[in-house]
Amino acid sequence: MLSCKELVANSSDFLDNRLSLSRGLEVRLHLTLCVNCRRFVKQMKISQAVYRKMQLDQVEDLDGLAQKLAEAQRSTD
Repeated sequence: MLSCKELVANSSDFLDNRLSLSRGLEVRLHLTLCVNCRRFVKQMKISQAVYRKMQLDQVEDLDGLAQKLAEAQRSTD
């Protein structure tokens, strides 16, 4: 079974569906057993979604960015 460190190393590829079938199954198995890694992957999904919605050249206000991230996380909980 994957360690938490290995899951973190594979998390971006997992979220982008770039893992082999066997590695993807290993990641999914680990996620079913590890609540901390499930939280980590959920946070990564939220971060990716917010990043994709934003146009980075329009982000000048860091407080506004922090507020958008907090709102996005609250809406998924």
